[in-house]
Amino acid sequence: MTLDYDDLINSIKASLDRIKQVDVKDIPNIDLYMDQLLSFMDTSLHKSVRHPGEDKILTKTMINNYAKNNVLPPPVKKKYSKEHIILLIFIFYYKNILSIHDIQTLLAPLNKRFGKEDEDISLKEIYQTIYNEQDDIINALKDDIEKKYETAGASFPDAKETDKKELQMFNFISMLSYDVFMKMLLIENILDHIEDDRGHGDRGEGKRKKK
Repeated sequence: MTLDYDDLINSIKASLDRIKQVDVKDIPNIDLYMDQLLSFMDTSLHKSVRHPGEDKILTKTMINNYAKNNVLPPPVKKKYSKEHIILLIFIFYYKNILSIHDIQTLLAPLNKRFGKEDEDISLKEIYQTIYNEQDDIINALKDDIEKKYETAGASFPDAKETDKKELQMFNFISMLSYDVFMKMLLIENILDHIEDDRGHGDRGEGKRKKK
């Protein structure tokens, strides 16, 4: 059976609408123990992994490691607050492309507001702002996917018909990969400048390790 790439791409584009950040209203207002926290994260973000139901969203070891590296404030009496969950949701999206050190740099403005009610903008308000922007991001992504797919579909016009679709899909994935790669470099470059501006210019090789 030959894979219908057109149907595959349309299915992927449709699935993007179902992959959204957790609505702040759905985050528990009560503090959670570790097992409750992991259960909530698995339930809320299972559609955002490659193999839902199999791939782990976060693990106890990961969360303890984030606290150990000052990426996440430690729990209070072994319980995690709504603010902990907000930070962990952000960390979930960052952890596959950024090092722990980079995540620490990125989250610094949020961590300084952790547990404080007298800040001009609360952690919850920051999360809500990011949440409200995701529809525009998803729509732009759909347009970009469609454009790249059309470009790839017009490539290799002289290839044998038995090879053409395979080469076109390779081109499509390569364009998507290069786009991700360039954006990752951009993010890292911005974070380096932020860190230099804060007076922490020493970036050792070990600090670039993901997760």
